[in-house]
Amino acid sequence: MKFEEKFEGTGSLVEKCQPYLDQIHQANGKPVANGKAEAYVRQEVNGKSNVFNKSLNTYTWEEIQRHNQEADQWLVIDRKVYNVTDWADKHPGGHRVLNHYAGEDATDAFRAMHLDLDIVKLYLKPLLIGELAPEEPSQERNKSPQLVADFQELHRTLKAMNMFSANMGFFFIHLAQILILEVLAWLILLHFGNGWTVTIFISFLLTVSQAQSSFLQHDVGHLSMFKKSKWNHLMQKFVMCHLKGLSANWWNYRHFQHHVKPNIYPKDPDIDVGPLFLLGDSQPVKYGKKKIKYIDYEKQHLYFYMVGLPLLMPIYFNLQSMQVMYLRKYWVDIAWVSSFYIRYFITFGPFYGIFGTVLLIFFVKFLESPWIGYVTQMSHIPMKMSGEENRDWLSTQVLATCNIEQSFFNDWFTGHLNFQIEHQALKKSAALWMDAYYE
Repeated sequence: MKFEEKFEGTGSLVEKCQPYLDQIHQANGKPVANGKAEAYVRQEVNGKSNVFNKSLNTYTWEEIQRHNQEADQWLVIDRKVYNVTDWADKHPGGHRVLNHYAGEDATDAFRAMHLDLDIVKLYLKPLLIGELAPEEPSQERNKSPQLVADFQELHRTLKAMNMFSANMGFFFIHLAQILILEVLAWLILLHFGNGWTVTIFISFLLTVSQAQSSFLQHDVGHLSMFKKSKWNHLMQKFVMCHLKGLSANWWNYRHFQHHVKPNIYPKDPDIDVGPLFLLGDSQPVKYGKKKIKYIDYEKQHLYFYMVGLPLLMPIYFNLQSMQVMYLRKYWVDIAWVSSFYIRYFITFGPFYGIFGTVLLIFFVKFLESPWIGYVTQMSHIPMKMSGEENRDWLSTQVLATCNIEQSFFNDWFTGHLNFQIEHQALKKSAALWMDAYYE
């Protein structure tokens, strides 16, 4: 799949950007007028914008790095300086992702996390406040310009080799196995009844379906299946919300933070699991000062297997997803997730009743939980964990990531996340690298 995609149709572009552009505030605090915003978008589409004809303010890295607070956020993309303070709450990927890069160069992160770069750049133009001074390097001075340049050249080479193009046959087979397992579980129950043996057997079938759904929604959440973002988003709603019963928005906002700052505490929510579990070097110090006496951290490696792994999906993720949907009023996600429970009650309710169906859902997620826990963490937990060190994009990803030995079973069991380094650095479905491996 190509990272860049032209958006066809002027009217659609205006409609897509208008709700945001109308509300954007410029650096001086004055809102952009509605008519000017629409004219601005149309000028961009027609290639007639003259925004760069005006002289821009220039800034040093020392000045930019001072604007790294939630109430004052600047960042740099391709040497241009943007004030994203007022835009952060409207950012479709969540405000925390922007805050994690406040005061830093975000060029590689910007390219990795967006598919429709032509459209996204329209959001940036009203936020532009200046550019780096000519004598300033393109990245902070602690970053290796050669390493950054080499990685960007690698990205361009892979793109020219068409390595980001999705194999639709692969994704079709992936989705087909999920749906077949769901239907097979119901047919077995219909034919053999709801005895204990049958119930345990179909629970394992549904567990495989749920785990593979997790991997598929992860791929489409990274916009790796279709060339149009909207089709990827729709597919993710179907897989994550309808097939799994979890909020796609909740997952994306959480997962994007992990990807931009992996294993960086406290920015990566995947390692911020205190006070029950403490990872790395800084978390034990932080919680040690609180003198929590009711948790024996010396035994966390033991109780992890009792309350961590088995309860991750049915309790922690499930409740957090519901909480976020309710508090942030994600009505679309709520409707999709409701369809998951309606489908289960219609399909399995006649055999187990309402309470029994709820127990079945819990049991399946209970079985799925260790699978997902191991797969998602085995590539990160053994690696470096630290506070913010403001490293370049590639170093940030590679130091926090490792690959797992390739095999047909490992590819399937991990949803191809055994190719974690490639996935982290380039932010595409790890399955895209499977074909390259076999070639």
